[in-house]
Formats: sequence, structure tokens, C-alpha cells
Amino acid sequence: MVSKLSPSEQLAHSTVRIECQLANGLTGTGTGFFYRFAENEGIHVPAIVTNKHVVAGAQKGQFLMTLGDVSGNPLQQTHHAFLFDNFEQMWIPHPDKDIDLCAMPIAPIIEAAKKESKQLFYISLDKSLIPSKAEYDDMVLMEEITMVGYPNGIWDQVNNMPIFRRGITATHPNLDWKGKSEFLIDAACFPGSSGSPVFLYNQVGYATKSGGMTIGPGRLKLLGILYAGPQYTVSGEIKIVTIPTQNVPVAISSIPNNLGIVIKATKLENFEQFFQKVLKTERQANKQIQPTQ
Repeated sequence: MVSKLSPSEQLAHSTVRIECQLANGLTGTGTGFFYRFAENEGIHVPAIVTNKHVVAGAQKGQFLMTLGDVSGNPLQQTHHAFLFDNFEQMWIPHPDKDIDLCAMPIAPIIEAAKKESKQLFYISLDKSLIPSKAEYDDMVLMEEITMVGYPNGIWDQVNNMPIFRRGITATHPNLDWKGKSEFLIDAACFPGSSGSPVFLYNQVGYATKSGGMTIGPGRLKLLGILYAGPQYTVSGEIKIVTIPTQNVPVAISSIPNNLGIVIKATKLENFEQFFQKVLKTERQANKQIQPTQ
């Protein structure tokens, strides 16, 4: 973490706007966030996480990353664009086919930037931000949440900065909504918000389950990832749909009701085994490389 940046400023640098081009010529946008997998003894696999439906069918993709100076500070208006072919194939799907998450390792991107003498600036989230069982047990039903992303693709393209939305948990984050590792939030969830990280963020103090109030340092936890929301049609039918990545005309209008369905952050742990194998393979390959005599 960068001490010169406030917690909210660091969160602003933890996401990336993902733009996809589909075979039919349409483009869609979604949200991804940086995450460290398989972290051990100072080594980790850097990756971007988003929803599978964000990149589904994407022939091409692109995102913009902020550059940093030699001291590790962001150069706010200096960016580098990364363009990809066969974009969908670059993502590792979640081991559980029913979990709408995928991850893209970005070590090759970082190395490519270094070869061009460019230092990328981003803030990676990690498993230390995922609440422990004790922390989940101490949460109340209505917690304040902050969602970071790109609703309707909106962003500050000059400074490469996302949009912050505030809301509350609509179901208890410690319970599995309808038996799934999910919970609901009461917040405005628009196309482009898919893949947005949802944080429990109290800047100063927070309520405890016992009815008391904690005064002092705030609280920052990664609760989950937005992927869908209940919507109702003009005929009154309620449907659960993934948050779309694009605005397109349809015959029957679906109207969002400001509720979002969030995959619990604990589901990120299922990627760990895969990326631990990646690190092990890389280490073995490095050992086999002998120095030139």
C-alpha cells in the first residue's frame, strides 16, 4: 500500500475499466480489480479479476493503466493502453462453473511495460482484506458499503479514475442468500458495474453487533464482487439477470430496482490452488536455467 495516498485514493487505483469488442461489432464495458494470488514470502501472482460474463464472446479487449514515477507514485494523467486479441481466452475461469468470476494473470503485461522503461502504477487487493469468520460474525445486517467501478462505462478518462458508489448491505453479509455464497446490496447498479469490488468501508468508527460503537480507526474489508441484480419488466415480471456490459435496445424493457447481487470475496480463495501451481512451475523453470559460463 502507498502511504502517501488515503485509503479511498488507494481504492481508486485498485480497479481497471475493461472494454470488450464482440463478434457482432458491439462493444461493452465492465470493471476489473487487481488482486495478488498465491502470496508467499514476498512472491505472488498479480492478476485482474472480473466476471466471466464481462469477457464472454470478446474477440478483442483493452484497458488503460496509469504509469508511475521512480518513487512509486502515480503519474495521474500519464497512461498506457493495452490491446488484446482473443481476449476471452486470456482469462482463467473460476473452478466452479456456477461462480461468475475469472482472473487474468498480468505478469507478462508488467514485464512488457518494464522493457519499454515504463512503470505501471496500481494497487492490488489481497486475501488480508477478506473478512475472517470472527469479523463476519461481528457484522450487523445493514453495513455501509462502497462500490468502485465504471457504471455505464463512465470514468474520468483524463485521470484514469473510476466512479465511487455508496449503499448498504440489503441482506446480512454473513448469510448465504438463497443458499449461495452471495448477498444483496442496496445501491445503484448499472451496466458497466459488473466485476466491481464491493467494500465494507468505514472511515471513522462503526457499529458492532452487540449494539456498541467502535470509535477510532476505520474499517476496510473486501466483501465481494458485483455480478447481477433483480430486475422487473414493464409487465411486472421479476427476473435475476447479470449486470449487462452494454446498453442495447430490447423489445421488453427491464427496469433495475437498485439492488445488486454480490459474490462473496471468499470465493476468490478457490483460485489459489491454480495460481500456486503456476508459481511452482515458474520456480522449477528458473532453476533449470543455468548461467552462461
